[in-house]
Amino acid sequence: MVKLPSINRNPNLPLWVRGDTNAFSGLGINVLVNVLTLTALCIGVVHLPANDVYGTILPALGIALVAGNVYYTYLARRLAARENRSDVTAMPYGPSVPHMFIVVFLIMLPIYLQTKDAVRAWQAGLAWAFIIGVIVLIGAFVGPVIRRFAPRAALLGTLAGISITFISMLPAARMWALAWVALPVFALLLIGLLTDVRLPGNIPISLAALLVGTAIAWVGGVMSAPDVTAAAKDIAFALPSFHFDLLGSGLADIGPLLATAIPLGVYNFTEGMSNVESAAAAGDSYNLRSVLLADGAGALIGACLGSPFPPAVYIGHPGWKKAGGRSGYSMATGVAIALLCFFGLFGLLGAILPLPAIVPILLYIGLLIGAQAFQHTPRIHAAAVVAALIPNIASWAAGLIDNVLGAAGTTAAAVGDEALANAGVFYAGLNTLGHGAILVGLILGAIVAFIIDKRFLWAAIFAAAGALLSFIGLIHAPEIAWNANGPVALGYLFLAAICGLFALTRPAPREPDADELALDAEHTPLPAREPEPATT
Repeated sequence: MVKLPSINRNPNLPLWVRGDTNAFSGLGINVLVNVLTLTALCIGVVHLPANDVYGTILPALGIALVAGNVYYTYLARRLAARENRSDVTAMPYGPSVPHMFIVVFLIMLPIYLQTKDAVRAWQAGLAWAFIIGVIVLIGAFVGPVIRRFAPRAALLGTLAGISITFISMLPAARMWALAWVALPVFALLLIGLLTDVRLPGNIPISLAALLVGTAIAWVGGVMSAPDVTAAAKDIAFALPSFHFDLLGSGLADIGPLLATAIPLGVYNFTEGMSNVESAAAAGDSYNLRSVLLADGAGALIGACLGSPFPPAVYIGHPGWKKAGGRSGYSMATGVAIALLCFFGLFGLLGAILPLPAIVPILLYIGLLIGAQAFQHTPRIHAAAVVAALIPNIASWAAGLIDNVLGAAGTTAAAVGDEALANAGVFYAGLNTLGHGAILVGLILGAIVAFIIDKRFLWAAIFAAAGALLSFIGLIHAPEIAWNANGPVALGYLFLAAICGLFALTRPAPREPDADELALDAEHTPLPAREPEPATT
């Protein structure tokens, strides 16, 4: 039986503070954008019937989101009571952005194109999300060990890589496509969230920015009133129910799904580790196992109810903390998005709110996370942060190349590596480097950090781990297989051997400077700050 630790609750800890309004409007818009995006992907790419999307998938996602956000509100208040603080910020939570695109384009779309059966594609997506949840639950017991030994530069660097590429670049492109709508919104966000300037009447800056951008877009003729009228006809109330039949049909053909589900499940709990480290860098040290168990459970619940989109802790805790958010904004976000899902309002919102007025909040989060990777790691480890960034940039670039070639009706294989290389596009290398990017970033960042510190034995251990992961295909390979990428595995072994030889000389490790000692004191290891729940 699990026994939760006793908490001396602070009766003066408010459920809502002024900063929660800002953080709620910001995170709410963030999650709103993502749900609008996954709705469009389901209907426009996989060609699922709108009734299934609005009547089953979104309500299922709504249940997972409200449960997760309420849970993270509880964790924040528990941590605040334990440490007798009033400035603890809850972890942000929503549908995982990378997984939205992966499950649609790598799992569901190929099956739809092969069978022309959107329901079969949906079943495969549910099975894939369920496997992701199982792997993340396993990671809840493995992840804390990895976090204990991985350098902060590697963890925060991989997170910054995701933030700069997959979170920031597409919003930035959408912004500059209609810069006259997006840049005023972006300016308001920067002024309101990065300075101490306040609007008259303390109007939430995120809400004000969205209203300004929406007004500019409607006056400028970007939006269409008939689209709003058509979307209003799709409004209908729906509550989720279990869909074990759909999930079971998908799990019956589980084999092909493992090739992407296992690496992405590992990605999920590795990203979760990075996000917990990011929160710790901002001053809130959460229990990693509690976070990962919630993420895994959210994916399982959503899949059983009909959603193929695993939820996860979001990048961005430092941004919402800087905006003044505490515990209430998380619960409010979950409840608000769930209600929108239950009432089928996302089609209407997509017709009312212009995308260029919404996406600047994602670029703001990208700025915060990218900066944090350098601000909260030792300055001498800056090269390790950059090393951790590079695999995610490679993954983003390779995906962009694939999308461009696909739009032209061809593929990289059809064009040929030599032709691409002659054009200055080294696709094969980018593709290899980008497979399993977050794990690759963690390994490379750790190796560079340990070499800088002259801890060559640990560098050799991480290089050996890179060799093993390459050999079985968890990194640097498109699928899991025995001897998936032998040449890359051999390269890591040579790297491990060189570091091992230097370790034999027993050099004195580099002594940390005063700034590093201050950072180490600020970021006490997680178990010492918040112990695991006791069991009896």
